[in-house]
Amino acid sequence: MESGQWHVEKRSSFRSESFVKDNDIVPETGCLSIIVLGASGDLAKKKTFPALFHLYRQGFLQPDEVHIFGYARTKISDDELRNRLRGYLINEKGASPDQSEILSSFLQLVKYVSGSYDSEEGFRLLDKEISEHEISKNSQEGSSRRLFYLALPPSVYPSVCRMIKQCCMNKSDLGGWTRIVVEKPFGRDLDTAEELSTQIGELFDEPQIYRIDHYLGKELVQNLLVLRFANRFFLPLWNRDNIDNVQIVFREDFGTEGRGGYFDQYGIIRDIIQNHLLQVFYLVAMEKPVSIKPEHIRDEKVKVLQSVLPIKDEEVVLGQYEGYKDDPTVPDDSNTPTFATIVLRIHNERWEGVPFILKAGKALNSRKAEIRVQFKDVPGDIFKCKKQGRNEFVIRLQPSEAIYMKLTVKQPGLDMSTAQSELDLSYRQRYQGVTIPEAYERLILDTIRGDQQHFVRRDELKAAWEIFTPLLHRIDDGESKPLPYQPGGRGPAEADELLAKAGYVQTLGYIWIPPTL
Repeated sequence: MESGQWHVEKRSSFRSESFVKDNDIVPETGCLSIIVLGASGDLAKKKTFPALFHLYRQGFLQPDEVHIFGYARTKISDDELRNRLRGYLINEKGASPDQSEILSSFLQLVKYVSGSYDSEEGFRLLDKEISEHEISKNSQEGSSRRLFYLALPPSVYPSVCRMIKQCCMNKSDLGGWTRIVVEKPFGRDLDTAEELSTQIGELFDEPQIYRIDHYLGKELVQNLLVLRFANRFFLPLWNRDNIDNVQIVFREDFGTEGRGGYFDQYGIIRDIIQNHLLQVFYLVAMEKPVSIKPEHIRDEKVKVLQSVLPIKDEEVVLGQYEGYKDDPTVPDDSNTPTFATIVLRIHNERWEGVPFILKAGKALNSRKAEIRVQFKDVPGDIFKCKKQGRNEFVIRLQPSEAIYMKLTVKQPGLDMSTAQSELDLSYRQRYQGVTIPEAYERLILDTIRGDQQHFVRRDELKAAWEIFTPLLHRIDDGESKPLPYQPGGRGPAEADELLAKAGYVQTLGYIWIPPTL
């Protein structure tokens, strides 16, 4: 497709017959209603509706079968919601006539219903609007599909789910369904997560519940299983005999940016490590599943989580950047960490003795997310090149998506000298002209298809909270305190000391530079 020209493609929103057969994902034929609850909020405007628009533009949502409903307490009209969304979907100043036409046709599919989140009146009206859409599409009773996306704070999940169950369920005897998508955070600790799971689980069956974590929709995260289990040379290397340590890193070069009051309720462990980084962790560490069926993959995720040993206090470094408490929405005595380095250890045959270092922080010196697998030193180093650094396999999740392997090579020239270089697969260079889909696009499409592979199962959620809850309670009780660090740096110096104790050897003088086109 030429730059600046769009067209809506006619495309099935379901995968090929062979994929469906192998993965037990059954295509549906009834009309589709997508209901965004919290439609006037930031998450809906910045992520949910743009993802739906991109799916529509690519032909995965067909105008003759789908309708989109926004629901929130704000009293606005259909057109007012559409006007609020426009600026988040395209830049209209530079839009071509074709782009503007596609945007207008998409917005005509959007209808708004106002109501509260805990009373039947609004949800009865919502059900009436959905039913009228289904009738207008001549959808056979029992075959229609309803997808409820809860772009809402978790505190209202129970009441909203109860209202959906009482007022908005459709018959499903002819292949139709009702599914709900819930956003993180799923609780604050093990008890609150279990309480929330129980409340929702009393209303909906597990196959109807899609706990979304957008990291599982990222292109490079989804590539992990393929890299590990579709390439022969990784199979004998991916174990404690060859790997010294694994780092999973998330760094931001800005602070809470006016979100201090919200962030202070959760902190960096609840916000990033317990969910996003842990999702990456078990894709790196899990055993090979029996197949790529969603349940087989999720079974292996749970097994590796259940093998994680309790976190030791001496293998945790917490930090809080100086100036964090200057935000008027943050309490003066806040003990909330904005930085954490945590070592996880797995008690199984493959990974015994290998530290998995999860590190996340705000107001640091760079923005990136990556997986860094560092291999052990070469025994019998005849080239005396140990000082140049170890072999590393690096998956750069963002920005500048890439996969590269650091290795030692001969320096060009007459001397037998060595240097570190890399084998590099940079996506921007290798896949020119290919648009990498946003995580929310992929995950919403998976929800429509009924593919739960990239969503969090209840027992997986429980196992994740079991790992972190004791540490989080020590922080909440003031027993574990964050160390101050200067914004724009690497975080507390103690974090680098912990890395060294865990066995990580930093390569001095080597910097990976994304290749230019």
